[in-house]
Amino acid sequence: MRRYDIDWIRVIAIGLLLIYHVSIGFQPWGMMIGFITNSKSWTALWIPMTLLNVMRIPLLFFVSGMGVYFAMRNRNWKQLLADRAWRILLPFVFGIFAIVPIHIFIIQYYYHLTPTYLPNPGHLWFLGNLVVYVIVLSPLFFYLKRNEEGHIVRWMQKGWSTPWGLVPVIVLFILEALIINPMPYELYAMTWHGFVLGLLAFFFGFCFVISGNHFWQMISTWKWLFLLIAVALFTLRTVLTYLKAPALMPVMVIESQCWIIAVFAFGYRYLNRPGKALTYLSQAAYPVYIIHMIFLYLSSAWIFPLEIGVPLQFVLVLLFTFAGCFATYELVIRRVKWIRPLFGLKR
Repeated sequence: MRRYDIDWIRVIAIGLLLIYHVSIGFQPWGMMIGFITNSKSWTALWIPMTLLNVMRIPLLFFVSGMGVYFAMRNRNWKQLLADRAWRILLPFVFGIFAIVPIHIFIIQYYYHLTPTYLPNPGHLWFLGNLVVYVIVLSPLFFYLKRNEEGHIVRWMQKGWSTPWGLVPVIVLFILEALIINPMPYELYAMTWHGFVLGLLAFFFGFCFVISGNHFWQMISTWKWLFLLIAVALFTLRTVLTYLKAPALMPVMVIESQCWIIAVFAFGYRYLNRPGKALTYLSQAAYPVYIIHMIFLYLSSAWIFPLEIGVPLQFVLVLLFTFAGCFATYELVIRRVKWIRPLFGLKR
């Protein structure tokens, strides 16, 4: 049975990622992480950005782990690895050499730097992690899949029938943060923190799905509790950040997990239904993610020099980024057979 809510969450998460990346261009530190940055900042954007920051990447890793469960239903381990190589590894390698160098060239041009061809994972680092996770975890996943009526899965079902069953999961994420001690916590890209956190999220995403309805019914029942805890911890984190308190890291981890569980709970309750929009967007989301930095940088390079208000600049960059991505997807990527696999689509 297809889980439309998980498809919707994946689409929404990628959409929020694009909005977050647009917002970076309006922060004074944007250029430090390789973004074209507006000379006129809009610091008020940082409030919603810091909320998204603790969950946007972990959420995608959870969803990716869930997707592996559904991909395994009609595949053996060789077919799964071949499918993931076709859908993830090929776009990742193509992106390193053909996509990321384009937006690096745009930023070099904007800042009057010497144009240089620089193959780089860039924003596609996420895909490289997924390839490793599939290779490392697929033996365990297939063991669990062959033994869905076994003791381990039954133990998961029993444990996750109450909110207290999630405590060991959250503790593992806290230990990861305390041991690696990332500075800041939200620095996921091409770091050991991002790799280990992603590995945990990918693993538990798979486990949440294989455990069956026990987990999903539980989080649906307690969805408002998870949401209220997340809101309360976000408020506390804001205070602790201001005070530079040492307890900030565990608070961020628990908040992150509560946001993510709340998203899954509300999605399970309200989004588990098909539709033409979902059919289209679920196909478009992956290619749009791959190419969005090109159109973000083009839009930024054109709009930032204009003498207009910062909020209007933000809206225009957002609109042109989305318009460029979807136009390219609709007119080229979706329709040219030999191009489709380069962006993770079936021919």
